[in-house]
Amino acid sequence: MASSIPALAPTEAAAPAEPTAAPRGRRRALRLVLLGAGFVVLLAFAALAAPWLAPQDPNRQSLRARLSPPTWEAADGRAHLLGTDHLGRDVLSRVIYGSRVSLAIGFAAVLVGSVVGSALGLWAGFRGGWADSLVMTIGDAQLAFPFILLAIGIIGVLGPSFPTLVVVIGLSGWVAYARVLRSQTLVLRSREFVEAVHGLGGSATRIMLRHVLPNVLSTLVVIATLELARAIVLEATLSFLGLGIQPPTPSWGGMVQEGREYLDSAWWISTFPGLVLMITSIVVSRTGDWLRDVLDPTLRGE
Repeated sequence: MASSIPALAPTEAAAPAEPTAAPRGRRRALRLVLLGAGFVVLLAFAALAAPWLAPQDPNRQSLRARLSPPTWEAADGRAHLLGTDHLGRDVLSRVIYGSRVSLAIGFAAVLVGSVVGSALGLWAGFRGGWADSLVMTIGDAQLAFPFILLAIGIIGVLGPSFPTLVVVIGLSGWVAYARVLRSQTLVLRSREFVEAVHGLGGSATRIMLRHVLPNVLSTLVVIATLELARAIVLEATLSFLGLGIQPPTPSWGGMVQEGREYLDSAWWISTFPGLVLMITSIVVSRTGDWLRDVLDPTLRGE
């Protein structure tokens, strides 16, 4: 007699689980971070090797070759791949040397802003009370004050120079560090490991430097990357307004300002340094966004 029990279908092998979207997104962001970092390293190498990479002296004038368009050979017998300006100076050489000013001021300003902002943010978040209110009130007051007016006032008193620009741009960005690190410190100070160290007699300085700071270091790196792009643009803005590095030292903002009177006849004087400035700021700021995606704990795989 045939059995009425239906035959069981063979169990299908479980399909391998596909990688989730979060790890794929982190791997893609990591590749983009490496590309962005490679661009910054390449730009830094060009700045350091400017005396060997620049085809000509950036301050060498040649009135015979003034306002020459981009060409392989100009009236003075030299190649000017990006043309010459109103004084016959090679634009390519000045763009390469201008990267020195932008990167040096950018990195130095980020260092100043990160040290000041991180210290105040950690102190305000850990101490709380009047210290927290004081730091946040000063930060709100600075954000409410126009940066350009502040820069004009300080530079007008101290004069345009490299240290002055570093201090002005660096102190203009400390609020971003202070706000973020203060909020994270408020959360960390109530964690068990911080309370345990405090109960064992650890000083406030030791707790902030040895236990709180390492836990906010990834956030600090992301903010510094984003602030680097802002510092480079601010330096170019001040140079465009005549408040930055003074001629004849080449800077991207100063070159854009020098060529604005010749846009209809010699567009290359302002266009090429402006393009380099735009590409650099976009790549650096996007690298900060990608780095945030890599370090964001919510995007990590299980």
